[in-house]
Amino acid sequence: MAFMNRMVLLLVLAIFGTVSVAADKLPEVSHDGLKLQKDTKAAVVYKADGANLKEYDKIALLEAYVAFKKNWQKKFNRDVINLQDRVTDKDMKRIRGEVAKEFTKIFTEVLSKEGGHEMVAEGGDGVLIVRPAIINLEVTAPDTMTPGMEQNMSASAGQMTLYMELLDGKTGALLYRVIDPKAAGNEMWQIRNSVTNRAAADRVLRRWAELLNSQLAAVKSS
Repeated sequence: MAFMNRMVLLLVLAIFGTVSVAADKLPEVSHDGLKLQKDTKAAVVYKADGANLKEYDKIALLEAYVAFKKNWQKKFNRDVINLQDRVTDKDMKRIRGEVAKEFTKIFTEVLSKEGGHEMVAEGGDGVLIVRPAIINLEVTAPDTMTPGMEQNMSASAGQMTLYMELLDGKTGALLYRVIDPKAAGNEMWQIRNSVTNRAAADRVLRRWAELLNSQLAAVKSS
């Protein structure tokens, strides 16, 4: 969590604990001088003065930091009937790793294969650093690796919030901050398990990746 400013993280967790966003309550200028953008496809976008994504022809995608919603484990386990189905700390660590891995896989696929962007391992001239985090993660039916685990009926596989920063690869200057809460579901009641959860989460991750990809494409063509 060292890469995230603690004050910013606390603000994000406080405001975006649900999938609804009160845009009128957000400051027009962030604590670090970025300005709130209007009518964006993501819930919240802050931009630094003079930021221009057209300058970048390479992308360095950092590993996503993943954090569950506070007290999610406690609340989930409180409602579990069978003790063997409870979420352990080991389960939490594994799920966080899986979400981070899926994030890297999907964003790399969309940005490189669909967007044609060159993916690099570190910053430098012409490199856009993408520094992502998934916070407020909630999972309706987490896979605890227990045989015969009960399945849940739900309209959503859970929810999560994207917190993403775009930085200049040479100077490290912060260019954009993007915050976007999403529910992972299709509003239809269905059985929720590890397979349907992953599919729902992948759809949300792909939506975010395509949003970034389309913005980069729009900037280049303008």
